Amino acid sequence: MTAETLFDLIIVGSGPGGEGAAMQAAKEGLKVALVEKSPMVGGSCTHLGTIPSKSLRQMSHLLTIYQDDLLFNRGHIFPDIGFSDFLSRAKDVIAQQVARRQSHYFRNRIRLFQGLAEFRDKNSIYLHVKGKASEVLRAKNFILAVGSAPYQPPEFDFNHKNIFDSDSILSMNFTPRHMVIYGAGAIGCEYTSIFRALGTKVTLINTRSSLLSFLDEDISNALTYHFRDKGVHVLNNERIEDFESCGDFLSLRLHSGKSIKTDVVLVTVGRTGCVENLGLTKLGVLTDDRQYIKVNEHYQTNIDNIYAVGDITGFPCLASAAYDQGRFAALHLINPMCDDSLVKDIPLGIYTSPEISCIGKSEKELTEARVSYEMGAVSFKHLARAQIKGETAGMLKILFDKETLQILGIHCFGQSASEIIHIGQSIMAQKGEANSMKYFVNTTFNYPTMAEAYRVAALNGLNRLKFN
Repeated sequence: MTAETLFDLIIVGSGPGGEGAAMQAAKEGLKVALVEKSPMVGGSCTHLGTIPSKSLRQMSHLLTIYQDDLLFNRGHIFPDIGFSDFLSRAKDVIAQQVARRQSHYFRNRIRLFQGLAEFRDKNSIYLHVKGKASEVLRAKNFILAVGSAPYQPPEFDFNHKNIFDSDSILSMNFTPRHMVIYGAGAIGCEYTSIFRALGTKVTLINTRSSLLSFLDEDISNALTYHFRDKGVHVLNNERIEDFESCGDFLSLRLHSGKSIKTDVVLVTVGRTGCVENLGLTKLGVLTDDRQYIKVNEHYQTNIDNIYAVGDITGFPCLASAAYDQGRFAALHLINPMCDDSLVKDIPLGIYTSPEISCIGKSEKELTEARVSYEMGAVSFKHLARAQIKGETAGMLKILFDKETLQILGIHCFGQSASEIIHIGQSIMAQKGEANSMKYFVNTTFNYPTMAEAYRVAALNGLNRLKFN
């Protein structure tokens, strides 16, 4: 006979969305259980996605600084560092993150269950643990935060020793001489930066006409220029038609007729929702063709006591947004009349080297909407702090309304862009006249700092108004 336990809320998945939901619900006094299929908490974000890839990126950035700074690297004698060394550092960070999260659950009296969840009905799940009888857990409400996984196109044999996706690449135990990265989204571009810093020859195959085409055009163009300047071979409007093994190499045939020999192929062509084996079909929970769960503005599925948050719901697929979605979903199921809406403008961070971050509208979007706007910009090469750090590649661009001076969009390319963006985000979130370019010119910034880029860009933009 299976034991049954009743909870106010059961959360499936311990990534950022699940963690946010669990913490919020526990603070509100609910009896909460969290089910995680893996032996350690943290989800894909901690073990396979954000934390390892950003740790790898930080190591690659430090290596690039060493290589480029002749004060420390006289004679161009590079240290013998490979991908395995990067992975070792990432594992240390992962262990610290797991320990911290485990302690949060313990302190908030959240019951942790390790196993696979499968819905029995809308108020109960089976907990499947290998070698044990299934346990039944019951709850009034559920929040699904099961995340996503790399999409594996059927034309690729992912059992091949030299074909990887963004999960399996973390098990690669050598540094390839040549790598083809197929798919130039955020993940593909981030790994391009990482492996190029290691000295790997990288060919980036982009199925679209420009890199990260959802970005402001100036930022996309800057990234393309930077990649090519670093020796990355960028192929736009291209795709892989076929491949064959040639000993230790792979021979790729492209749509254009080109052929490429490479050691390794990393496929990064999107992601898909992890709904397999959850038993959602028998409940009638709606999903789309990429297996993302459909939700309303409160993160409810079409079954009113079952919510879904984070990557499993698709765009924006950001760890930061997932955490907040989890919190708001927990608040809504407690009190449906609560204010559970996310702030409209969410910053996007892409951890290439240099970084990219943006918030709000692009020039293309404003033009298509026929908004009368102006632009202020500054190149980092003109900032004293960037010159001191030796990190002069990049720019800050502010788009604002010509009449009200309200900030409409901020776009940053350069080292620490994901930090710099939050200064502008704070002003954009203000109401009325508080959201204005005047803030940046009337505020004293520390000197020298990267933050003063806002003052220089704002002055540039306001000066443009005088001559228009």
